Amino acid sequence: MAKKALTVDDTTSMRKMVAFALKQAGFDAVEAPDGQAGLNEAKKQTFDLIVTDQNMPGMDGLTLIKTLRGLPQYQRTPILMLTTEAGDTMKAQGRAAGATGWVVKPFDPQRFIDLIKKITT
Repeated sequence: MAKKALTVDDTTSMRKMVAFALKQAGFDAVEAPDGQAGLNEAKKQTFDLIVTDQNMPGMDGLTLIKTLRGLPQYQRTPILMLTTEAGDTMKAQGRAAGATGWVVKPFDPQRFIDLIKKITT
């Protein structure tokens, strides 16, 4: 049975690219267009990995991560921030929120897959 991953991004093409990479890494991917929709999906089913953007309408990625970390089923789940935000301050906020790792867009699909395998095995 394949592991399940959730990708949260307000850009459809980015969600599709991430979902494709996740499938290459052996995950079934579920897509959500914003943080609130991602949270709703995460409450409906449990995921083995979550990949979220930061800048989205409504609930942003940091808020999503903090909220997920407050749920018992996501206290240890790997959560990656995949965003254009590359500043040290934002990365520190991500770590404080509970992000497992940080990937800057645009991303190299093979390096992304390698990272996923590393943090989920």
